[in-house]
Amino acid sequence: MASSSATTATPQRVCSFEPSPWKDFFVQYEPEPLQIAEECMRVKADKLKVDIRMLFQTLGSAVEEKMTLCDTLRHLGIDHLFEDEINMAINEIHKSDFKSGSLHEVALHFRLLREHGHWVSPDVFNKFKGIDGSFTNDIINEPRGLLSLYNAAYLSVHAEPELDESISLAKYHLELMRGNLKYPLSEQVKRSLEIPYPRTLKRIDVKSYIAEYNQEEAWNPSVLELAKLDFNLLQYLHQRELKEFCRWGNDLYEEIDLNYSRNRIVECYFWSHTVHYEQQYGQARIVLAKIFVIATLLDDTFDMHATLEEGRQLNEAIQRWDESAILLLPNYLKKYYVRLMKTFTEIEDELKLDYKYRVAYCREAFQTLCKHYQQESEWFHSSYIPSFEDHQKNALMSSGIPLLSVSSLVGMGDKATKEAFKWAIGCTDAVKACSIVGRLMNDMTAFKHGKNKMDVACSVDSYIKQYHVTSEVAMTMLDHVVQDAWKTSNQARFDHRALLPQVNQVISITKSMAFMYHHKRDLYTFSRMIQEKIRQQFIQPISL
Repeated sequence: MASSSATTATPQRVCSFEPSPWKDFFVQYEPEPLQIAEECMRVKADKLKVDIRMLFQTLGSAVEEKMTLCDTLRHLGIDHLFEDEINMAINEIHKSDFKSGSLHEVALHFRLLREHGHWVSPDVFNKFKGIDGSFTNDIINEPRGLLSLYNAAYLSVHAEPELDESISLAKYHLELMRGNLKYPLSEQVKRSLEIPYPRTLKRIDVKSYIAEYNQEEAWNPSVLELAKLDFNLLQYLHQRELKEFCRWGNDLYEEIDLNYSRNRIVECYFWSHTVHYEQQYGQARIVLAKIFVIATLLDDTFDMHATLEEGRQLNEAIQRWDESAILLLPNYLKKYYVRLMKTFTEIEDELKLDYKYRVAYCREAFQTLCKHYQQESEWFHSSYIPSFEDHQKNALMSSGIPLLSVSSLVGMGDKATKEAFKWAIGCTDAVKACSIVGRLMNDMTAFKHGKNKMDVACSVDSYIKQYHVTSEVAMTMLDHVVQDAWKTSNQARFDHRALLPQVNQVISITKSMAFMYHHKRDLYTFSRMIQEKIRQQFIQPISL
């Protein structure tokens, strides 16, 4: 939601959203025939999976080799095929007596264990420091070690200033040497300086790593071939899903006829797929994408069109969640309300009996989102700028993250438990941190580009008013809040190890927010800027 500064009188809101750059493209799209028949690709992939599982066994107690294999599979986007093997390897690595003197290996050990919820002290890097506590000059000539240190340090939690210092030092020297590095390390440094590896979305960068992998010293042909096959097989699956999802979305938009809203059907699927790209999460992917669509319509209705009274009526109807509440609504919102309820019914009908309870959590989160949209509407129509603290309390929910966090779990089968839903809807730690990252990055993006003259005061406005600072100071301070929220996300892995898959799922949503609002650009609203990314994911296969 693009937020902004309030004015002394309520202005007439005007829609200026770009039309969809895709229209019916994916409904009509017929991909080029696969280089190899799909069934043959699957048979070959299954054989390669057996080979790689055997590789885990042959490594035995070789900690460094196991770390490299686990990390390689993650970089190439095929770690989802070896979850059990990787989890077993990580547990063995955690229990091992690891005493490497390599900065790269120590940093990789630190990052892998922390990513999997195992605590590792930053003291492990002390061996690379002098008596004054500073890193020795020896590491300056180790670009691979510096890159590993840089990425590992982004898994810091609160009160770890030594890791913040590690980021600054590694970044400084990597930027100095980046022009002299050889491929592929040069490209990997470039990407990490853009977005640190622990904050990247696997599916977005996987093509780059696949292209670079055979330049590594100890690359494995079987691993590379499986990565290519798996990418293309998943892309083929995503193409079929996207065709059907676009039909569903186009039908919805045609029926409800809310022309003021963003038509982002393809982008909703793309966003959802960055969180759930694996084959087994097809249902989770579609549920989340549908929630993206109907939440966008709600957001734009409050932001761009509804009067104060119409917003109140819509909020009341959604809080009641009953077909009879349609009588409360203005005519132009009645079809939306019907499709809203129908969508939730569709989702519930497609779930197994034991999982139908999840829709109640999803509905509660949607109702909460609507209530907080209405609060922003009340502020807008009274030309009120709330305190920064009051703004944040409301914005944590109006960000939509609690809804997305709950929705992302609905179709995850046995991987999601009732405890996970209770945790997600409570909007604590990782969910709250994700809300902060998404909300503040969105607000700073909107403020920077001046897309804020027709909307409720955003967090930047509230901060400026409360603390009497310039917009530059406010933006700097809010960026510090965002960085702090990432540390809260990292801490959640240790605090909720029993819910680690769900915590990582929410962290994936956080990563998607960072991607969508990186460099203070709104890639969702102004979606032409991610057309090429969408083409890479859904149109362009990898040559086998």
